[in-house]
Amino acid sequence: MKKSISLASIAILLFTLILSGCSGDSASGSGEKETVKVGVNGSGVPIWEYMKEKAAKEGIEIEIVEFADYVRPNQALADGDIDLNAFQTISYFDSFVEEHNLDLVPIGSTIIAPMGIYSEKYKSVDDLPNGSKVALPQEATNMGRALLLLQEAGLIQLKEGFDQSQGLDAIKENPKNLEFTPVVAAQTPRVLPDVAASIINNGVAVEAGLIPVDDSIYIEGAESKPYINIIAAQEKDKDNKTYKKIVELYQEDDVAEHIKKTYKDSLIPTFVPVSELH
Repeated sequence: MKKSISLASIAILLFTLILSGCSGDSASGSGEKETVKVGVNGSGVPIWEYMKEKAAKEGIEIEIVEFADYVRPNQALADGDIDLNAFQTISYFDSFVEEHNLDLVPIGSTIIAPMGIYSEKYKSVDDLPNGSKVALPQEATNMGRALLLLQEAGLIQLKEGFDQSQGLDAIKENPKNLEFTPVVAAQTPRVLPDVAASIINNGVAVEAGLIPVDDSIYIEGAESKPYINIIAAQEKDKDNKTYKKIVELYQEDDVAEHIKKTYKDSLIPTFVPVSELH
């Protein structure tokens, strides 16, 4: 009898071990969850909360690290304090990486977040009086983008050959003699009471409680590749299977629908290969 019980116990133990070996469904195949720290700004949190739930089903635990500016997320990624970040356009990323000599790369595309012109005093850019004060973000690539938006809106004309590294001195024609005031991007909504209009990045506008498609008096078109937002990683991690899986999960239809619904169509899911971003 004792011998029979012993053999049965061994059989149960072996069966349990076999099941354990087959149950690992994480991205690494080890059965243990991998933790990935993703740096975002406040406006991106609802997307990554959704992604967190989705990734958990694949054995990936996403830890959301929130930043309040456009500088620290890249520095934190370069320093290894976070594993990925998702908050910036490819043009801003390229400029920042070159300026700071960082070994970072884009590994996936996410959205286009149209920049807009906002006003508490006027309902159309045509209504802006001569000599009006207009605030715009002071960071180089953001300012370049804002100047292109002003040109698109018919308020200024830029010099031929303009690129986003140029500043206010690239303005060739300013028929309304608008007075431009550069401010930190995060402050552009706060100066609205003090100016005729302010040019505000999409994410900053959302954080300030604005709905870009409803509240802006002019909004950027969504066709330009330099304005596609990305997920970035360290160069050495560009082929990391877990990070690639996160990109794959992000670029599925349910995430696109979640983005459209959550942001009331103010963000445009844009999933193109990284090779097409440059």
